[in-house]
Amino acid sequence: MKSDSPSEINSNESSTEMTEQIANQMNEQEDTILTEESGDATAQPIEIDIAALSDLTQQIESLKIQLEERSTQYMRIAADFENYRKRTAKEKEELDLQVKRNTITELLPVVDNFERARAHLKPQGDGEMTIHKSYQGVYKQLVDCLKRLGVAPMRPEGQEFDPNLHEAVMREPTDEHPEGTVLEELVRGYYFGERVLRHAMVKVAAPKEDVSSSPEDSV
Repeated sequence: MKSDSPSEINSNESSTEMTEQIANQMNEQEDTILTEESGDATAQPIEIDIAALSDLTQQIESLKIQLEERSTQYMRIAADFENYRKRTAKEKEELDLQVKRNTITELLPVVDNFERARAHLKPQGDGEMTIHKSYQGVYKQLVDCLKRLGVAPMRPEGQEFDPNLHEAVMREPTDEHPEGTVLEELVRGYYFGERVLRHAMVKVAAPKEDVSSSPEDSV
């Protein structure tokens, strides 16, 4: 059996090495091409996502501005409605009070007449006393009704004259009271809650030396 010569062996080895080198070069070129292609393929979606993200950001900012405008508009409308509700409620309350004031004012002369009659009537017999008691019961019922509505009488005797509460219709010179003191309530005044329903007509003290002719003067 013949053995291969050294020259043939060397030739075969050289051929194998060359083949391996060529194969390696081709593999490297393919890897480079694949890397470049894959790089281009991934770069494009990244650019698309950035653009889409920018659009979404702009849309979000626009929606935020619209939301703030709508919120401001809603708060303004809510504040206007609340002011309107309060104003309407106040106007309704004032109207109700005015109606009550007018109604009660119309009833006050009736109360005055009851009081004048009570001051002048002097029942003598049992029959007159029975009528008098019935009369007093009606008067008391009327006064209690006025109290429930918030009406209260003034008690100005002995107080200092106040033009916001009183109307001076007479002056009486005296040394027993300081000038301007209310001596007598001629026509009763009334409060309605904290407001004056009717001014009291009163007699007011005056210095005695200022009047020489009569003890009482009309104002």
